[in-house]
Amino acid sequence: MITIAVANQKGGVGKTTTAINIATALAAIGWKVLLVDLDPQGNASTGIGISAPDRTASSYDVLLDQVPIADCVHATKIPGLDLIPATVDLSGAEVELVGEEDRAHRLRNALAAHKGHDIVMIDCPPSLGLLTLNALGAANTLLVPLQCEFFALEGLSQLLQTVERVQQRFNPDLSILGVALTMFDRRNRLTDLVSDDVRSCLGNLVFETVIPRNVRLSEAPSHGLPALVYDHNCPGSRAYMALARELITRLPAMRKAA
Repeated sequence: MITIAVANQKGGVGKTTTAINIATALAAIGWKVLLVDLDPQGNASTGIGISAPDRTASSYDVLLDQVPIADCVHATKIPGLDLIPATVDLSGAEVELVGEEDRAHRLRNALAAHKGHDIVMIDCPPSLGLLTLNALGAANTLLVPLQCEFFALEGLSQLLQTVERVQQRFNPDLSILGVALTMFDRRNRLTDLVSDDVRSCLGNLVFETVIPRNVRLSEAPSHGLPALVYDHNCPGSRAYMALARELITRLPAMRKAA
């Protein structure tokens, strides 16, 4: 089982959209995928069609009550894709966990005892707090969505520093699967400049596929569907399918390592 954390401490970069649609694409090729919503806002849960009243067991229960993951899994409308939803209770998890000795390893311990899925994708909150540390501590690898704007570059450097600290203290096997450029607008000169800067700094770590700004990507969550299901022919969906194909080519080495 390979665990991929989708993280960026800056909000609004397309992190949840990326997690939902990559998870859907992987499920579409026959893999059994578990999406873990670790964001108290619960956007991944809403975007995959699990309403708040239906979230009877959640990632909060996994972290705080140490409920087995299998007891918190919800089936979704997407064949092969399961979800552990998030509830508002998760917003207090960092405070409640602060006194626990294993506070940074709760998710890793839970996943170590879980079987039944090929891929686990963790949608992290837009911060570098204890929830994200749990995700990075549990993950084999990290997928970083990066919005093509100047401030995103500053956030990326902070995230890379955090990854180094996590590798040193919690998870020496954590690697970076890649950086995905999102909200790409070729009409905007700044987009090209940011893209060039990121590629010059990180080289092949940056995926060739870029995710364009696309209205259909924004509409899909309101229908409780991934964009790949809502409109699989829109530019955003085609881009995510291409990104998933590119991501899969990087996974065999990860599968062997896992």
